Amino acid sequence: MPRPTALILILAGLCASSLGQYNEEEDLAWLQYYLRQSRASSYNYVPYYEEESPAYAYSYPSATDTEPEPEPEPQQAAPWRCPQECDCPPNFSSAMYCDTRNLRYLPFVPSRMKYVYFQNNLVTSIQEGAFDNATELEWLALHNNQISSDKMGKKVFGKLQRLERLYMNNNNLTRLPSPLPRSLRELHLSYNQISKVPPNALEGLENLTALYLSHNFIFEMGASLKGLKSLILADLSYNNLRKVPDGLPASLEQLYMEYNYINAIPDEYFQVSPRLLYVRMSHNSLTNQGLSSNTFNSSSILELDLSYNRLQKIPRVNTNLENLYLQGNQIDEFSISSFCSVVDVVNYSRLQVLRLDGNAIKRNAVPPDAPLCLRRATVIEI
Repeated sequence: MPRPTALILILAGLCASSLGQYNEEEDLAWLQYYLRQSRASSYNYVPYYEEESPAYAYSYPSATDTEPEPEPEPQQAAPWRCPQECDCPPNFSSAMYCDTRNLRYLPFVPSRMKYVYFQNNLVTSIQEGAFDNATELEWLALHNNQISSDKMGKKVFGKLQRLERLYMNNNNLTRLPSPLPRSLRELHLSYNQISKVPPNALEGLENLTALYLSHNFIFEMGASLKGLKSLILADLSYNNLRKVPDGLPASLEQLYMEYNYINAIPDEYFQVSPRLLYVRMSHNSLTNQGLSSNTFNSSSILELDLSYNRLQKIPRVNTNLENLYLQGNQIDEFSISSFCSVVDVVNYSRLQVLRLDGNAIKRNAVPPDAPLCLRRATVIEI
């Protein structure tokens, strides 16, 4: 069995490799988190909550045979002091860990903090001005709580002009928080109850690179993505979308819209995103009537997932496509023209994986020129 020190080093190494995109200071924050977890067995603080009390006014039940002592006057914590509900590692003074402690409110955040973790608690509301003192915040983790939109201050994030990552997935939000800091790079809002994204909800977020809105009830996106000039990843899967968003950013590389109710895609819809690599639209209601001949003829797309739709024919794709998933449709014909407009020694498809299982195609329906067109394919399932 590995020694405790070795185990900590292993965990730190795993953490560093998975978060290699961040800088060394942020990696250190996560290292401190694991070090803190390794000492959890000796941490015996159990907070006592008063529903109406301020964050730092605590009272403890007196012994039954003694007179109760008067409660202390509520006092605001000094700006350099760590809240007693939380853990602030002394060798990483800009991080504050308040996660998994049954907290029902947000404690005071000292002004020096850059990384604050409130996840896995019972917080239901965020009072106005909760973060006004912590204007240096860069990471704010509020996921896995019970926060509702009606119990959030209207401008709780208004002064966080350096905030880059906001985690509010797994809460009870019914709308997007607004306004959001223009500095934001990642916005995590999956597993909430959001039904609509207004056109101006994401306005001004020109630094946003990743947007996670999966597992909500969104039925309309409008043109809310169009102005996100730095957006690389948009996850809109597991929603109630009937149509694709009106316009995509030119910077987009990954688009996930599986498990919706989309039945059509406009002609040349993906052409405005020349960097787009991955498109996943499985488990929708797409038909050939809702597609044009150029819908997927984008030279940048490498992976296209159209499985479990209502397609009756293989849509035409670009020869640069490498992975095409069409299983679980109603396709009854293997058409080489969908992959190669011209079949010869020079012109061929770069397709490597093609899945057509779960359709009505018979194995002997593969045309004789298929090996020449699909010469790069290593997996073809019919």
